[in-house]
Amino acid sequence: MAMLIATLFFQPFQFFLLVLNFEGEMLGSIAERGQGSNAVAALTGPVLVPKRFVWPYGGRYVFLIGSFTRWSAVIPMSPMEGSPTVFQALCSLTPGYHQYLFNVDGQWRHDEQQPFVSGTYGIMNTLYVLKQPDILPAILRAEIAGRSDMEVDNNVSGHVEAIPKMSESDLQASRHHISTFLSTNTAYELLPESGKVIALDIDLSVNQAFHALYEEGVSMAPLWDSHRSQFVGMFSTMDFIQILKEMGNFGTNLTDQQLETHTIAAWREKKSQQCGTDNNARTYPSRFVDAGPNECLKDVALKILQNKVATVPIIHSSSEDGSFPELLHLASLSEILKCICRYFKHSSCSLPILQLPIGSIPLGTWVPKVGESNKKPLAMLRPNASIGAVLSLLIQAEVSSIPIVDLSDSLLDIYSISDITALIQNNAHASINLDECSIHQALLLGPYANYPPWHGPRYHICFRSDPLLNVMERLATPGVRRLVVVDAASRRVEGIVSLSDVFRFLLG
Repeated sequence: MAMLIATLFFQPFQFFLLVLNFEGEMLGSIAERGQGSNAVAALTGPVLVPKRFVWPYGGRYVFLIGSFTRWSAVIPMSPMEGSPTVFQALCSLTPGYHQYLFNVDGQWRHDEQQPFVSGTYGIMNTLYVLKQPDILPAILRAEIAGRSDMEVDNNVSGHVEAIPKMSESDLQASRHHISTFLSTNTAYELLPESGKVIALDIDLSVNQAFHALYEEGVSMAPLWDSHRSQFVGMFSTMDFIQILKEMGNFGTNLTDQQLETHTIAAWREKKSQQCGTDNNARTYPSRFVDAGPNECLKDVALKILQNKVATVPIIHSSSEDGSFPELLHLASLSEILKCICRYFKHSSCSLPILQLPIGSIPLGTWVPKVGESNKKPLAMLRPNASIGAVLSLLIQAEVSSIPIVDLSDSLLDIYSISDITALIQNNAHASINLDECSIHQALLLGPYANYPPWHGPRYHICFRSDPLLNVMERLATPGVRRLVVVDAASRRVEGIVSLSDVFRFLLG
């Protein structure tokens, strides 16, 4: 009788998979299960279809194994940013029938919410991969019964036809439904049942303010003027980075005592004298932008978009003159988008555009095609680019992260404002020169120097074939502000879709 013993040994920085085959029969039987996919490949050529596997049930270390790895190699799965209990892995599979399992902290598991079979060798999940169409379908289903946690790219069901130009009537109908929903729901619905909010006094030093933000794990906070008893603005980690850059505090030995003399109030006064724009053409709101708990979600979203801010404070005052304001919450586009997804997820037929692939609609920023010289280029950098170049590009492009690509424009990493703030918190910025230290060198100085390889990449990707609803759901995840659109085979960067892009498209 054939026997298979598979043991997975975990150590902090490595793992070993030992497969012992007795009589050779079982491995042959398992390999035969993939003959369907091999037969299709033999007839159609080396066709590979990208598939995303998801394990949403937590764990410390999660791995994927299946017939597509010949049951002899495991694929590390990485936790999603903002959702540490959800693990994902992207694989390129041949069309046909596949079986797979998950290994969670050394235990073999299957996902009971996905199709599975029970046979001689235990319970395994199953997946049938259709051939990737030469022409994308006009409408892709948002949900497939029994596969809520398995996101399948380029999934086709039934008749396949060319994508027509987006119907203007469908676009207007979808926008009307979304506008109606946002107009009839208020910011009060964004308030959590419990939590805390942080405000900074303008008499604090910029150094104290930065460390307060970093230790509390937030990127910005409202500013409180105790002399006027009101909120007067916002202070972010990017503001502190800009202050350090202007003071020349990168590569210098400016002490904390010297930094303590620079208060938020003094910085605000300097900015007010620059007529709302700094030397790098970065725009600052001319007034404090806030919202009340009874304002509709549409107005809150428009305030964020029009003022180019990441969040809007929700402030309540019991008096008519606005005195004694109470800070309730910081509203963001991701929270509003989550409300939209939750409301329309099971009635997406009322929003036809949600089923369209993002590559077929005017959404996001894309790499210009040959001959499209009038398009704005997509900001990308090589690993050998300096931190000074990254910082200048972040400020000028008014974005929070930049894709790092190789010579073929394939995605390697993302360098963001949080990486620079980590350098400052670790005091590594005092020993580097912005124009001489490369991105690669800076990552070795930061908290990711010993980043475990099984944690996967620090970025989020999608494909131009992904339905808009899927992209919206990913962007609604806390901490995810943008998705990098890549080619499934080469990982070449094709574009970027951000939260702001989605709302500008949905609201027109």
